[in-house]
Amino acid sequence: MSKVSVEETVETMMSVTSFIFCSVSMIVFNKLVITAFPFESTLTALQMAFTVLVLLAAFPFLHIGSFRDALRWSLVAPCFAGGLLTAMLALKHCTLTLVIVVRALTPIFTLLAESFNNGCKVNRQELLSILIAVLGALLYTKELGFEHLVGVGWIFVNTCFSVLLRLLQRRMLAADQDPVDISKGGCSLINNAMGLLPLLATAYITGEFEEAPNQLALLSSQELIFMGISCVVAAAISYANIWCQSLISATSMLILVNLTRFLVILLDATLLHTDRLSTLQLLGALITVLGGMALAMPDSQPKEEPAAASYAPAKTSQEP
Repeated sequence: MSKVSVEETVETMMSVTSFIFCSVSMIVFNKLVITAFPFESTLTALQMAFTVLVLLAAFPFLHIGSFRDALRWSLVAPCFAGGLLTAMLALKHCTLTLVIVVRALTPIFTLLAESFNNGCKVNRQELLSILIAVLGALLYTKELGFEHLVGVGWIFVNTCFSVLLRLLQRRMLAADQDPVDISKGGCSLINNAMGLLPLLATAYITGEFEEAPNQLALLSSQELIFMGISCVVAAAISYANIWCQSLISATSMLILVNLTRFLVILLDATLLHTDRLSTLQLLGALITVLGGMALAMPDSQPKEEPAAASYAPAKTSQEP
């Protein structure tokens, strides 16, 4: 094996490890922090502010083509902030496994949105994958209490924000639709900086500014460390995502996304215990993840007509 190939292999392994660590840490530490510090708007704003500071430190390496491009991309920021906030609300009211199960169903809504938007048809492979994912979700929720319904509602709202965010970003980055001339780091900076405004407004309206300082003073050293780690991971996950996607195939990336979901479910079942999973619930959760994975896989059947071609939902690994 040549020296170059060894370096490439090491870099790929490092990127994959970083991505898995950041993805799992993001959801786990957010769950731990929101349980101890139940002020979702303030917590999300802190993470976004930390990310802005990190990106500003790298400002010479960022690229924003024009003020017009920055204004156009700023339309994405409210959806970005809404996605992060609703994800935090879902973690506040749900167990980790429930969040993973419902998120595994996200490709279904993405598929339906893209089918409506582009006129694509759902093929047999996608229909079978949907049935598998829904079956797993039904097995998991069969023994679930009604107190989780509020949290499930926030997960669905988060899914809507995610789909809208993906559609907006795709439209603004499409090569045939006057794409914005902004680097990925520049897009992330605008998302976080502009997204802070509605979050701060929400925190003020809900009275978090008055209550959050007192709760912050009551946090233990361990809980403060968890909060600090969540901010670092929130800033790191964007880079880890881009780094990993630039080195491996889309299919490999999809495998990693679902591997992190399996790891979170296993951590919840064995160590974290945010919910006591029965064997049926654990089986249902794993089946749902497999169904969601199959749904997002590229269609292996030949496409005769472009208008009838199926759409494989875009794989995004950053789960707010």
